[in-house]
This record gives sequence, C-alpha cells and structure tokens, in this order.
Amino acid sequence: AGTQQARAGARTSLHVPYGDGDREKLDIYFPRDPSGTFPVLVYIHGGYWQCLSKDESGFAAPPLVSQGVAVVAVGYDTAPKGHMDAMVLQVRRSLAFLVERYSGIRGVYLCGHSAGAHLAAMVLSTDWTEYGVVPDIKGRAVLVSGVYDLEPILHTYVNDALNMSQEVARRNSPMLCITAAAPVAAACEVLVAVAQHDSPEFRRQSQEYGQALRAAGWSVSLLDLAGVDHFDIIEKLSEESYVLTQVGEELPSCL
Repeated sequence: AGTQQARAGARTSLHVPYGDGDREKLDIYFPRDPSGTFPVLVYIHGGYWQCLSKDESGFAAPPLVSQGVAVVAVGYDTAPKGHMDAMVLQVRRSLAFLVERYSGIRGVYLCGHSAGAHLAAMVLSTDWTEYGVVPDIKGRAVLVSGVYDLEPILHTYVNDALNMSQEVARRNSPMLCITAAAPVAAACEVLVAVAQHDSPEFRRQSQEYGQALRAAGWSVSLLDLAGVDHFDIIEKLSEESYVLTQVGEELPSCL
C-alpha cells in the first residue's frame, strides 16, 4: 500500500534499467519540483538476499519527496539466481548509472534494511576508480538492522539459497572491507540503527561494525530503537515523524 500511494503521489520513473539483468532496474521518485539540483536517497531492500524487491520499497518516498529529496529504490537479482558477488556489483553499478544518467543529483545518500544494509555498507567500501565515475556519496548512510559479517550465516538455512563459500563470505563482509574515511565523508555520519528486539547477533554486529567504522575515521551514530523488532523497525523509520524524515531534514547540512 505504501508503494502504491507513493507512486500515485509523486512524479516517477519506474523500472529504469541500469543493466541487462531481469532485476537490474530502478524505481525513481522525483521531488515535486525536480528542476535544478536535488539530493537523492538510494534505498536498498532487505529479504535475506533472496526475497522482496524494489516494488515494495516505495514506502520511504513520500516524506522525503515532499522535502525536495528524490528517492531511488534499487532492484537486484536475489538468490538463488543472484549470488553475493553479483548482488554487490549490481548495487554499485546502479549508483554509477544514477550519477551518470541524472546530472541534477547533488549528493547521494544511502539507506538499507537487513540484507539491504549489508549491500549499502558494501557500497561505502567501493573503489570507484573501477567504475569511471565517483558518486557524490557524502557519508550519510542509514544502515538498519544490517548484517556486516557474513561468515556466521554460512552454516545456517540462509546460506541454502546463497550457497556462499567462506571466501565469498569474507570478501563480501563489510566488517572486513572498511576503508579509511575520506575527509568529506568523515564530516557526515553513518547512522547504524538496530532494533531492541533484533537478535543478539544482529545487535552485536551493528555495534561492532559501528565501532570499526569509527576507528577508521568515519563519523558514526548508533541508534537503538526501543519497542521494535527486525521487521517493523523499517516501518517505524519511514513514518513521517520518525528518523528517516529527520535524516531528510538534515541532508542539506551535509551537502
């Protein structure tokens, strides 16, 4: 319902291909007055890398679009068709495509939930010289109930569809890929959010990843949201009076 309302209430470009893959598409929700320049928040969906899609991701758009922020929901090939290396590559390529295609973008901000937070964190460690473009990622990233070390899931049911080896898990673990923050990125913060009722493993990983980022020079805030669990935390964050809106209000200060 949230995505349908967002599509009805905004100027949109849906299913914009950034590659040839079936799910290599973007849904873009433009601000009401898209003339000139505008910041863009890129939302990466969760689903344990094997379910959900960009089509359920429009709920985050209305409060931000109303503030002049474009919202982009990223599609990627989920498992078993997609494998972890490919998903990370797809999300990185989607950002390179965005900044090449839309010259009006003045700052890219990231938000991801669960598996999407993992993929957003991998974006933060990207060596953009391989892509021929450097997205203007300001270091404002909202990582919600994410997975930052993939090795603990190797022997769980989650890996049945992913079929990751230890090597694949290690090279795609944000905890092991942290790069020193560039001066501009260090000026803005990464918000690592975790739910009160997230599992102990999610809570541990969020805390340790936030600490590791801070040690590498990133400005980090850890947000522990009371009264929510792994699944409804993202709904809370999308409510108009809640944190995602506040992030939108703070975006211009980081430009």
